[in-house]
Amino acid sequence: MTSPVSTNIVDSIAIITMDKPPVNGLGHALRSGLLDAFQAATENSAVDAMVITSAGKLFCGGADITEFGSPAAGAEPSLPTLVNLIEESAKPVVAAINGMALGGGLELALACDYRFALPSVKIGLPEVKLGILPGAGGTQRLPRLAGVKFSLELITSGAPVNASKALQAGAIDQIHTKESPFLDAAIAYTKELLAKQSPVRSCATLSVDTSDIEEGYFDNFRKSIARRNRGLIAAEHCIQAVEAACELPLKEGLKKEGELFEILVNSYQSRSQRHLFFAERAATKIPGVDPRTPLRSINKVAIIGSGTMGGGIAMNFLNAGISTVLLDLNAEALERGVGVIRKNYEISAKKGRLSEAQVEERMALLQQTTSYDDIKDVDLVIEAVFENMEIKKSVFKTLDEVCKPGAILASNTSTLDVDEIAAVTKRPEDVIGLHFFSPANVMRLLEIVRGAKTADDALLTTVKIAQAIGKVPVVVGVCFGFVGNRMLEPYGREASRLLLEGATPAQIDRVLTEFGMAMGYCSMIDLAGIDVGYLTRQGNLENIAHDPSYSKLSDKLYALDRYGQKTGRGHYLYEGREQKEDPEVLEIAIATAAELNIERREISDQEIVERTIYTMINEGAQILDEGIASRSSDCDLVYTNGYGFPIGRGGPMQFADESGLDVILKRMNHYRTSLGEYGEMWFKPAPLLEKLVAEGQEFSQYVPNQS
Repeated sequence: MTSPVSTNIVDSIAIITMDKPPVNGLGHALRSGLLDAFQAATENSAVDAMVITSAGKLFCGGADITEFGSPAAGAEPSLPTLVNLIEESAKPVVAAINGMALGGGLELALACDYRFALPSVKIGLPEVKLGILPGAGGTQRLPRLAGVKFSLELITSGAPVNASKALQAGAIDQIHTKESPFLDAAIAYTKELLAKQSPVRSCATLSVDTSDIEEGYFDNFRKSIARRNRGLIAAEHCIQAVEAACELPLKEGLKKEGELFEILVNSYQSRSQRHLFFAERAATKIPGVDPRTPLRSINKVAIIGSGTMGGGIAMNFLNAGISTVLLDLNAEALERGVGVIRKNYEISAKKGRLSEAQVEERMALLQQTTSYDDIKDVDLVIEAVFENMEIKKSVFKTLDEVCKPGAILASNTSTLDVDEIAAVTKRPEDVIGLHFFSPANVMRLLEIVRGAKTADDALLTTVKIAQAIGKVPVVVGVCFGFVGNRMLEPYGREASRLLLEGATPAQIDRVLTEFGMAMGYCSMIDLAGIDVGYLTRQGNLENIAHDPSYSKLSDKLYALDRYGQKTGRGHYLYEGREQKEDPEVLEIAIATAAELNIERREISDQEIVERTIYTMINEGAQILDEGIASRSSDCDLVYTNGYGFPIGRGGPMQFADESGLDVILKRMNHYRTSLGEYGEMWFKPAPLLEKLVAEGQEFSQYVPNQS
């Protein structure tokens, strides 16, 4: 087996090169190779200094998280052992950072004496996104080199920074600005250090400079990031580790970091966040589709409809530098839609996220038209008109006539039958669903709906273009609501029913946000629009008409023109952004319950969680059984990226696995019995849930039948 590390000696300098594609993951093999090379260079009297670099386009992507939980993760040399040895080197060690240095890769560089980098380099410690903290000295060395403020933001956000910011903070020592090849420049830089007799440096001799840290800084920082880390524990442990760096010698600080790391890596939250990390990578592997299938070229895109959704979708492509045509038959609406796009970009520019030049570059990529003749040459067209089957069919008949052969015809439907839409064209193999989530230029989720006749190359092309525009693509099958809205249906149904049985909107929302949901159900529906929910239900009446109580309170609110935030009244009253409880809603709920002979009672918080979340899980089991989703982790991606399900719980299916499927089954059967006729109607466990419990398996172990 070829070693992932090679050594070449140039003028008394040992060039230690990592070469383990694709990202130089610091698994056991690479760690062992680095240790062997380091020790050989240390013992070689002809070597005066070392340069650690990479043969690839990035320096090092960090620890190999596939080893987490396995013996290889802690096998010696562990990453902490390796970096500690490098730091203690009697010979100067230079990290020649030629690309991204993330996580353990940055920790490796921090243990070196000096860091020399390309100007295009980015560094980061993204471990917090996996529910852990940098466990190989990152929380202790970075504050000593770059200060508390820079370190805290880098470590708790998980976001990378560019070489310029890293240089200014002290995390990088020099940036390569000359025309000479990078490695040659790194060798020359190392020779300069030797000629100047620059000292070997150890963080063990450094203390953290706290002169710019005002009293109460750490507590204030905690408050400043509380919202973005709501319910997650990793950021707090990161802060504690940096506090330890300020108070303890390096050796003791490293010990404290290790203790905090162990707490996190064994936590439910970290398992859940790592689950989502792997889920995102698995989602692009589509059963039955050869990943080597040649892709179609997407150089120009058209969006049909210039409303909020159409404009948001267009921005995704403009942001990615793709020429985009926005089509709307209503010229006034089109002008308004283009104006909104420009306003959104100008707001970003005012906040410093874009330059004025970038705003103009993106707007220059946008063409507006009221004529289908102007989209004859596009490679992908996305229809984003009103959620009505007849309207969508009309659009697709026109697209079929106008668009060039091989163009992908996509519908941004949230619930409708893609196969029925495809059937009005002569090219159903080119038709696909692309369900964007609002606001489309912000939300990461993209449900890609695979029709019965969708061609493999069209499917794979949309997956790749989704990644290119920064989305998390999840391929789903055709059914009402697909994965996301279909699983939302029982969640919303039970929340609505609980309002009739005795819960209040405020109680339901409090319980669900305490569970970790980004918003409570009643607040979410008020934001999305009670009218939107009502119209969606009208398309699904055949499946809900047998229950006279189904979303009846929402129907009553709709009839009273209480559409939510847009009208200032919904489940709550709204004055600007301020939300207030409304006694009238309680009166409507009491009257509606009386009409339906529903006995009102005190509802426990536990019942709210179980009836909303467990029925969602049960529907997910049915979706898996039908093959609508390829794996349970796809359902989790949909819910954590599109519906505000807490990432610390890993998504509904991962939450079920962690809770125990037997627990979910037991409580479903409890409500099936205790709720009488209503329970028998809606709480019948999915056959797959019963099957997996009987076999002692989890959702994560189940592979749907793809035939």
